[in-house]
Amino acid sequence: MKKILVTSLLLIGFVSFSQQNTIDQKVDALLNKMTIEEKIGQLNQYSGDNQATGPITINPNKESEIKQGLIGSMLNVLGTKYTRQYQELAMQSRLKIPLLFGQDVIHGYKTSFPIPLAEAASWDLDAMELSARITATEAAASGIHWTFAPMVDISRDPRWGRVMEGAGEDTYLASRIAYARVKGFQGKLGDLNSVMACVKHFAAYGAAIGGRDYNSVDMSERMLWETYLPPFKSALDAGAATIMNSFNDLNGVPATGNKYLLRDILKGKWDFQGFVVSDWGSIGEMVAHGYVKDSKEAAFAAITAGTDMDMESNAYRHNLAQLVKENQISIELIDDAVKRIMRKKFELGLFDDPYKYSNAKREQKEINNPEHRKISREVAAKSIVLLKNKNSLLPLSKNTKKIAFIGPMVKEHKANMGFWAVDLPNIDYDKGIVSQWQGLQNKVGKNTELLYAKGCEVEGYNKQGFAEAVATAMKADVVIMSIGERWNMSGEAKSRSNIHLPGVQEDLVKAIQATGKPVVVLINAGRPLVFNWTADNIPSILYTWWLGSEAGNAIADVLFGDYNPSAKLPMTFPRDEGQIPIYYNHFSTGRPAADETATHYVSAYIDLKNSPKYPFGFGLSYTQFDYAALKLSKTKIKENETIEVSFELKNSGEVMGEEVVQLYLHDQVGSVIRPVIELKDFQKIKLNPGETKTIYFTIDREKLSFYDKDLNWIAEPGDFDLMIGSSSKDIRLRSAFELFKK
Repeated sequence: MKKILVTSLLLIGFVSFSQQNTIDQKVDALLNKMTIEEKIGQLNQYSGDNQATGPITINPNKESEIKQGLIGSMLNVLGTKYTRQYQELAMQSRLKIPLLFGQDVIHGYKTSFPIPLAEAASWDLDAMELSARITATEAAASGIHWTFAPMVDISRDPRWGRVMEGAGEDTYLASRIAYARVKGFQGKLGDLNSVMACVKHFAAYGAAIGGRDYNSVDMSERMLWETYLPPFKSALDAGAATIMNSFNDLNGVPATGNKYLLRDILKGKWDFQGFVVSDWGSIGEMVAHGYVKDSKEAAFAAITAGTDMDMESNAYRHNLAQLVKENQISIELIDDAVKRIMRKKFELGLFDDPYKYSNAKREQKEINNPEHRKISREVAAKSIVLLKNKNSLLPLSKNTKKIAFIGPMVKEHKANMGFWAVDLPNIDYDKGIVSQWQGLQNKVGKNTELLYAKGCEVEGYNKQGFAEAVATAMKADVVIMSIGERWNMSGEAKSRSNIHLPGVQEDLVKAIQATGKPVVVLINAGRPLVFNWTADNIPSILYTWWLGSEAGNAIADVLFGDYNPSAKLPMTFPRDEGQIPIYYNHFSTGRPAADETATHYVSAYIDLKNSPKYPFGFGLSYTQFDYAALKLSKTKIKENETIEVSFELKNSGEVMGEEVVQLYLHDQVGSVIRPVIELKDFQKIKLNPGETKTIYFTIDREKLSFYDKDLNWIAEPGDFDLMIGSSSKDIRLRSAFELFKK
């Protein structure tokens, strides 16, 4: 049996090698037939006319250029009808090289899932992989080959609008999520329900100064390697096919033309075999950066740095051939980029069947699959964070006689999809997206009378609706308020200097709270917001983000206890913008504040507490969890040894619940300062009432390692604090151990 197994494995390996060898041979054979213009065409991407995510290049000759083989890829072409039409043009070209169709399919295609930051709050890797798989299935069925996701930028500044698109502030959590999402999108490349992932934005875009989109980034190499690069490496380990560079400059060099990032790290040290696409127009934008003087120099900088495909700047199309003719670049540089792109087209099976992903019957079947909506609802419920529940006001009883539902978000439909939703033509989203009002109606039926008042708009200072809202609240047994920021106040180019609740919404909350009625507040947003009065005075608060197609039903499931909230914050929530950037795994200083009241010559504010409003990893449940009986298999280990950690987790409440148990470490002394606390592992555990489980973690060298001042990945001998808890600030169990030299 063993001999048969070994033989089988060898055969599988041989077949895989042979297939790749065959693809490489086909790529080389085709490359030898191509003119330089056709080669450069493969590096050129244009937007279609369906949906723009940037300034579209006006080109009346687009169709003609496809027929001439001068365009290799398109984005924003939605649906099998249109992808087939464009592909038919490509099949009229001399070499009949198929087009690649890319799209910003970020958190769902027709079926919309929670925005990525909300999904990250679930800490449920299986759920995130599944949502990416369904997203890929619908997109691929609609003719899409390639999604510009996942975004894996570490985000410590909630003023940056694109925090909604990522996984938050923690490197370890973000790396695990990056891996899961790539696996979900790609599956087995070439299958009908998979699309190529594009990991973005390489690199350090989430550290844009001032939280302002497209802005500069200035950081040490050690911070780059330790904090911002690991999620990209994790995504590549999962098999990510492509990478997108970032708009920002890094330490004075635009990422699009940054040889250190693209040649030395990505294609050198990491041996990345996929291809790199620019962000929208980012090659041409190096002129505005002041890094190059014109489009020709921009093309030179980008191609020599390692950017393979030009999205929408035309810099390659107009300049690469001349640069080769002038011997400024070699044709081998262009050939390498073309090979990378062509290899993916072969792996997708497009040369065997250019219309493989353009089947209208399959499209209709997959984008209308009711199972997808069911899973969207489940993932949405998992993403809702219970921030407060004084006196166990939640869950609400389904026998409540009158509920007032108040606020500007109550009857929104399409807005529940959040930013980066795919806007498909001929889709009535008011019918397809479950509003919060509908979700509540579906849940309570005729048993409960629902009362409604809008109260105010999201923005502006008009309070004329307050009186009606207060009168409506007075008639009810309980009030639910739905407030927050508009769906398009978070996202690309949506940076905000003020992240408080917009307009007069918090004044509306105060007015309703003054009625004396029990109040539950739902906060809809794509980022951490500041809402201190509400946090301090309202008994129950749910952070509902933007949850997608089934938002209303999922929120109702949580409000009435059909799903017990289990989400935990993937980002720290500040008390005020003055604390930003704020994150849990900061360094200590030579003068740390001993407590919240210390302000005299210590690292503190004189007008604000250092601590956040809500810490990283925080989230409540309708039940209680007890942590006990912490055990370490060893308290002294050598570098090549491991420690087995175990403890008892008990659901001591009355309802089933899930707890995200979090393992943190602190390296007490290092050759470079180590964070005060670092997430190193987590598990999401489901327990019935009264049930106890033994939870196990393993601590190995990898969990103890860091980059030293010379960028060596090392584990230094010394003492470590071990902490296990329900959040970064709610540590339930503590111990310590020592790593010593051999």
